[in-house]
Amino acid sequence: MNLFKTLALLLFAGPLFSQTAINFEIDVTKNTDTFYVSVDLEKQLSKENNIYQFAATAPGTYQTQNIGRFISDFKAFNKKGKEIKVTYKAPNQYIISKPHKVKSINYKVAETFDTEVESYPVYMMCGSSIENDHALINTHTMLGYFEGLQSNPLKIKVTGQEGWKTGTALESKDGYYLANSFDHAVDSPILTGNLTYAETQVADTPIRIFTYSEKGKYTSEALLENMKDMLAASNKFLIKLPVENYTFLYYFLQNPDGQTGAWEHSYSSEYVLTENEPTDANMKQVTDIASHEFFHIVTPLNIHSEIIESFNFVEPTPSQHLWLYEGVTEWASNILLYRGGVVDFDAYIKNSIRQKIIINENYFDKSWSLERLAKESFNEDGAKQYGNIYYKGALVAGYLDIRLLELSDGKRGLRELMLELVDKYGKGRPISEKGFFKDLVQMTYPEIGDFIHDYIQNAEPLPNKEYLGKIGLNYSGNGKSIEIRKMVNPTDKQLMLFEAWSKNL
Repeated sequence: MNLFKTLALLLFAGPLFSQTAINFEIDVTKNTDTFYVSVDLEKQLSKENNIYQFAATAPGTYQTQNIGRFISDFKAFNKKGKEIKVTYKAPNQYIISKPHKVKSINYKVAETFDTEVESYPVYMMCGSSIENDHALINTHTMLGYFEGLQSNPLKIKVTGQEGWKTGTALESKDGYYLANSFDHAVDSPILTGNLTYAETQVADTPIRIFTYSEKGKYTSEALLENMKDMLAASNKFLIKLPVENYTFLYYFLQNPDGQTGAWEHSYSSEYVLTENEPTDANMKQVTDIASHEFFHIVTPLNIHSEIIESFNFVEPTPSQHLWLYEGVTEWASNILLYRGGVVDFDAYIKNSIRQKIIINENYFDKSWSLERLAKESFNEDGAKQYGNIYYKGALVAGYLDIRLLELSDGKRGLRELMLELVDKYGKGRPISEKGFFKDLVQMTYPEIGDFIHDYIQNAEPLPNKEYLGKIGLNYSGNGKSIEIRKMVNPTDKQLMLFEAWSKNL
């Protein structure tokens, strides 16, 4: 997820219904501030399923959300329509007195966009909105799960206005969207309303775009046209896209009231952005954001620890490998555009290295290591530093790339290591939360252990001058005035490393 340019989800796709599905209906037609949700059970609950759980957080958001704050009029009924006693347990649980007798549940959900909260405001790209001509549904803000049934399949019906288009990565059948688990549903946002639509194919992968634009300034067709080079460069960088299909959901507002950005998912990404004029510069910015989110198909979709593989929606549990999920993703999404010829050298240096150094050095607390930033991302102090993952995190990833190239004599950089990690781990084979750093060292060089210790686990000053010098770049200046230029007389080794750094090996 990218906050400042945008804002991690993941896990599974492809509905498998060996278990009895739980049916949900989300009605967006009754009120422009409130969603009406109903739950219908085809199979009897057990006494162990007595807690209906709403999400405390969601994968890739790195923030406490406590969705239970937005729920009201929660009622459970037996098959005769008689109400069953429920008790609210703050902040995110409803305790059902006789779960084995429950046939249906109804409740209301206040949209997050227009609901004031005293703390932990939900980022707009992770929230929900309902208006006369559209609805944005991040499913974790609507749905819950019964204790013990997080892995059960779901069938989701969205009741909207006649003629609305709906965009989501979920498959549909008989008027229902199908999810093979609560995690899969959360991994699949839904945008419905007066949308434009466009599609293309990158190699063997279908790409779909759905767009809501408040004043109609942005269309899916125009966005796709500006994204084609980025998509081609991504395919070249990855050799083959590791997804069967992908959906972009765009939501443009004239005057958004909150933190805008984007949120990645396994087979889709969702964007809530200001509806500025679609100038070349603004369209480029949208594409740059999309490049970051699209690269999340590698991490954390394919490469993630067991903390994300089995996500804890009850208690926010941070992963120390945020540097990988967001820092490496930000680096990759930038350098693939340079190596793919979408941006030139000067633009890459200016926007993806120089600017990130200035922001890291001047706008964040440099005493925070990337590991600390990850571990404290869910508290309010950590939230203030979180944005630096896209600056310091990306710089550290870039210097790790240079170090790997140096140690391998220009034969293997971070891109090549990431492709190896995809093959070694991939879906259903998580990395070890505690042992991954050791595994990385074993896959690379002992010196990488020192790099990890200094720049990820600890907050040693970043070696900007030293590492850029390794590839023949001069670094000078300080504060907000720095320059990065090619050396006039680089050594043969610097020339070799620069050439290796500038291309996909």
